[in-house]
Amino acid sequence: MSLLAILVAAAAPAVLGDPAQEARAHSLQMEIRCVQCENEPIAQSTSEIAADMRTLVRERIAAGDSDSEIRDFFRERYGDFVLFRPPFDARTWVLWAAPALFVLLGLWAVFTMRRRGAADAPAFTPEEGDR
Repeated sequence: MSLLAILVAAAAPAVLGDPAQEARAHSLQMEIRCVQCENEPIAQSTSEIAADMRTLVRERIAAGDSDSEIRDFFRERYGDFVLFRPPFDARTWVLWAAPALFVLLGLWAVFTMRRRGAADAPAFTPEEGDR
Protein backbone atom coordinates (compact mmCIF):
# COMPACT_ATOMS: atom_id res chain seq x y z
CA MET A 1 0.00 0.00 0.00
CA SER A 2 2.81 2.44 0.79
CA LEU A 3 4.40 1.79 -2.63
CA LEU A 4 1.15 2.84 -4.29
CA ALA A 5 1.05 6.05 -2.23
CA ILE A 6 4.63 6.88 -3.22
CA LEU A 7 3.85 6.32 -6.92
CA VAL A 8 0.73 8.51 -6.74
CA ALA A 9 2.65 11.26 -4.94
CA ALA A 10 5.45 11.13 -7.51
CA ALA A 11 2.99 11.31 -10.43
CA ALA A 12 0.98 14.23 -9.01
CA PRO A 13 2.25 17.67 -10.05
CA ALA A 14 3.66 19.89 -7.35
CA VAL A 15 1.15 22.57 -6.45
CA LEU A 16 2.36 26.06 -5.66
CA GLY A 17 1.44 27.31 -2.21
CA ASP A 18 -0.04 30.62 -3.37
CA PRO A 19 -3.36 30.31 -5.28
CA ALA A 20 -2.42 33.36 -7.39
CA GLN A 21 0.84 31.70 -8.44
CA GLU A 22 -1.03 28.47 -9.21
CA ALA A 23 -3.47 30.44 -11.39
CA ARG A 24 -0.51 32.06 -13.19
CA ALA A 25 1.04 28.64 -13.74
CA HIS A 26 -2.18 27.26 -15.21
CA SER A 27 -2.60 30.31 -17.44
CA LEU A 28 0.95 29.97 -18.77
CA GLN A 29 0.52 26.23 -19.25
CA MET A 30 -2.48 26.94 -21.50
CA GLU A 31 -0.34 29.30 -23.63
CA ILE A 32 2.59 26.91 -24.12
CA ARG A 33 2.32 24.18 -26.74
CA CYS A 34 3.41 20.61 -26.05
CA VAL A 35 6.36 19.92 -28.34
CA GLN A 36 5.37 16.26 -28.71
CA CYS A 37 1.59 16.63 -29.15
CA GLU A 38 1.99 19.88 -31.14
CA ASN A 39 -1.63 21.09 -31.00
CA GLU A 40 -2.26 20.70 -27.31
CA PRO A 41 -1.28 22.96 -24.42
CA ILE A 42 1.01 21.45 -21.83
CA ALA A 43 -1.78 21.82 -19.26
CA GLN A 44 -3.85 19.22 -21.12
CA SER A 45 -1.14 16.97 -22.51
CA THR A 46 -0.32 13.60 -20.94
CA SER A 47 3.13 13.26 -22.49
CA GLU A 48 6.23 13.09 -20.32
CA ILE A 49 7.80 16.16 -21.92
CA ALA A 50 4.64 18.17 -21.13
CA ALA A 51 4.87 17.06 -17.49
CA ASP A 52 8.49 18.24 -17.44
CA MET A 53 7.48 21.54 -19.02
CA ARG A 54 4.70 22.03 -16.43
CA THR A 55 7.26 21.42 -13.69
CA LEU A 56 9.58 23.98 -15.27
CA VAL A 57 6.78 26.56 -15.37
CA ARG A 58 6.07 26.07 -11.68
CA GLU A 59 9.78 26.18 -10.79
CA ARG A 60 10.28 29.43 -12.71
CA ILE A 61 7.23 31.00 -11.06
CA ALA A 62 8.49 29.93 -7.64
CA ALA A 63 11.88 31.45 -8.52
CA GLY A 64 10.17 34.80 -9.16
CA ASP A 65 10.29 34.95 -12.98
CA SER A 66 7.67 37.06 -14.74
CA ASP A 67 5.29 35.60 -17.32
CA SER A 68 7.25 37.17 -20.18
CA GLU A 69 10.52 35.77 -18.83
CA ILE A 70 8.98 32.29 -18.69
CA ARG A 71 7.64 32.62 -22.26
CA ASP A 72 11.06 33.84 -23.41
CA PHE A 73 12.72 30.88 -21.68
CA PHE A 74 10.55 28.37 -23.55
CA ARG A 75 10.85 30.35 -26.79
CA GLU A 76 14.67 30.27 -26.58
CA ARG A 77 14.64 26.60 -25.76
CA TYR A 78 12.04 25.35 -28.29
CA GLY A 79 11.54 28.20 -30.76
CA ASP A 80 8.50 30.33 -31.61
CA PHE A 81 6.42 27.23 -32.31
CA VAL A 82 6.12 26.45 -28.59
CA LEU A 83 3.92 29.52 -28.01
CA PHE A 84 0.32 29.51 -29.17
CA ARG A 85 0.61 33.29 -29.65
CA PRO A 86 4.04 33.92 -31.15
CA PRO A 87 5.44 37.44 -30.79
CA PHE A 88 5.18 39.96 -33.62
CA ASP A 89 8.61 40.38 -35.18
CA ALA A 90 10.32 40.34 -38.58
CA ARG A 91 9.96 36.56 -38.91
CA THR A 92 6.30 36.32 -37.90
CA TRP A 93 4.72 39.41 -39.47
CA VAL A 94 3.26 37.33 -42.32
CA LEU A 95 1.61 35.01 -39.81
CA TRP A 96 -0.04 37.95 -38.06
CA ALA A 97 -0.95 39.80 -41.27
CA ALA A 98 -2.27 36.75 -43.16
CA PRO A 99 -5.89 36.90 -41.86
CA ALA A 100 -6.26 40.56 -42.82
CA LEU A 101 -4.64 39.95 -46.21
CA PHE A 102 -6.99 37.03 -46.93
CA VAL A 103 -10.06 39.10 -45.99
CA LEU A 104 -8.93 41.96 -48.25
CA LEU A 105 -8.18 39.53 -51.08
CA GLY A 106 -11.62 37.94 -50.70
CA LEU A 107 -13.38 41.32 -50.72
CA TRP A 108 -11.44 42.39 -53.80
CA ALA A 109 -12.39 39.12 -55.57
CA VAL A 110 -16.09 39.53 -54.74
CA PHE A 111 -16.07 43.17 -55.82
CA THR A 112 -14.31 42.31 -59.09
CA MET A 113 -16.69 39.44 -59.89
CA ARG A 114 -19.76 41.58 -59.19
CA ARG A 115 -18.42 44.41 -61.37
CA ARG A 116 -17.70 42.02 -64.25
CA GLY A 117 -21.10 40.38 -63.83
CA ALA A 118 -22.88 43.73 -64.16
CA ALA A 119 -20.78 44.73 -67.20
CA ASP A 120 -21.21 41.39 -68.98
CA ALA A 121 -24.97 41.14 -68.40
CA PRO A 122 -26.90 41.42 -71.66
CA ALA A 123 -28.97 44.56 -72.06
CA PHE A 124 -32.66 43.86 -72.55
CA THR A 125 -34.74 45.69 -75.12
CA PRO A 126 -38.08 47.12 -73.97
CA GLU A 127 -39.88 44.25 -75.71
CA GLU A 128 -37.85 41.64 -73.83
CA GLY A 129 -38.52 43.35 -70.52
CA ASP A 130 -42.29 42.97 -71.03
CA ARG A 131 -42.14 39.20 -71.18
